[in-house]
Amino acid sequence: MSSTFLGMPAPPPRAPYGEGRLRGERTFPESAVAGLRDGQLRDNLRRATHTIRAKRLAATEELPDWEELRAAGAAIKADAMSRLPELLERLEANVAAAGGTVHWARDASEANGIIRDLVAATGSREVVKVKSMATQEIGLNEHLRRHGITAHETDLAELIVQLADDRPSHILVPAIHRNREEIRRIFLDGMAGVDPALTSVPAELAAAARACLREKFMTVPVAVSGANFGIAETGTLSVVESEGNGRMCLTLPRTLITLMGIEKVLPRYADLEVFLQLLPRSSTGERMNPYTSLWSGVTPGDGPQEFHLVLLDNGRTAALADAVGRQALSCIRCSACLNVCPVYERVGGHAYGSTYPGPIGAVLTPQLAGMHEAENDPNASLPYASTLCGACYDACPVKIDIPSLLVELRHQNTERSGRTAERLAMRAAAAVMSRPKLYTAAQKAARLGRVAAGRDGKISRLPPPLDGWSDSRDTPAPPRRSFREWYASDAGRRALADAVPETTDDTGDTGEEER
Repeated sequence: MSSTFLGMPAPPPRAPYGEGRLRGERTFPESAVAGLRDGQLRDNLRRATHTIRAKRLAATEELPDWEELRAAGAAIKADAMSRLPELLERLEANVAAAGGTVHWARDASEANGIIRDLVAATGSREVVKVKSMATQEIGLNEHLRRHGITAHETDLAELIVQLADDRPSHILVPAIHRNREEIRRIFLDGMAGVDPALTSVPAELAAAARACLREKFMTVPVAVSGANFGIAETGTLSVVESEGNGRMCLTLPRTLITLMGIEKVLPRYADLEVFLQLLPRSSTGERMNPYTSLWSGVTPGDGPQEFHLVLLDNGRTAALADAVGRQALSCIRCSACLNVCPVYERVGGHAYGSTYPGPIGAVLTPQLAGMHEAENDPNASLPYASTLCGACYDACPVKIDIPSLLVELRHQNTERSGRTAERLAMRAAAAVMSRPKLYTAAQKAARLGRVAAGRDGKISRLPPPLDGWSDSRDTPAPPRRSFREWYASDAGRRALADAVPETTDDTGDTGEEER
């Protein structure tokens, strides 16, 4: 642990260990085993991610300026992060001027306490909820339940997850790991008043959920929402969604409580022009969201008459302090990176242990909650949950360089881990590769590995401590001779000479000397 000297400011705190849902109980490789063995899960994920991926590609290819929009989104987010304190203070002032109340929460515990007290002050023992990653992050539903308050999820997928006592596995489609027949059984087991003859036809499932939720919309006086964007210039909050449940929660209850991560702030109202094109195309493959709700404070006689905005830090300031990692805060929660990730497609979201799964979760979770907060911290395994193929960077609408962030987090983990087998192996490799004679000798010694190869020229099993590599992949047998040996041979020289194209000048001369 480094010393803190007089005059040296302490680093911003990470999200407290053990609070909320920013850390699993097991490492990613341990948790991934269950997903890999679940054939139904993998089939559900493959179907869903491929469908969403195809819709996204079709929607983005329609726009000739898609890459310019991505660049604009990245620039706006970078600007917002560079002056975040100023924008947050401006947002607070404008929300207050419009009749709202702003609360600041350092972490999950403070945010839960603020929201609990606000709900209790209304006298209600129930709240209706709009889908919110931030409330999942802090474990709000569980906290309210412990204090006798019932939270009703109104997003269809979140409702499915809640009724099944499950956990979301996708940013956009929390129940992506469930198929229609599973959902039918969940409704029959957990939803009151459902027709026993309910089938797995999507329209019937939606109708059953609508009948269950409509009563709650009309009778529960308190709603809790997240926010996709908060506009500093006007104090406006925005929620985009596809089902209409958000619109009901944002307009019918008397009291509205919105929990928003501080990174969601945008400088200007005009910035929505960019993000309301980027987000729907990248998330659901639609040209625009069916429901885009905007509100500013309180309007007498129209909508909620009491509005509270809770601004959540919970490690975001710590992420902002990382010059490399801060770009993870630009995420707009579209889930495009999950839908193209070969690792996520095979193991699902639960393997990541955090509210935020997939490639963005593998970088955002360690940024928010840290990787070395306890011995054998599961978060330390998340930066390695990737093939570094780069598909996530190509899909990200705000051009977050997730592969580079993963490499940087691996570097930070290695530096903090001290003397590990990996670090010793890298030092040994560096020592060998920096000495030509030793490197040549090592290449010759490696040919002994041909003995372990099968007829297909692959080594399927390596001895410890290399067996972890061969558990999930084959190793090609070493070649009979190295590239350097081939390069120095007559065959190598002839091949190189044949590969050099003949050049012709204006006179028709090939440029070759006469022999």
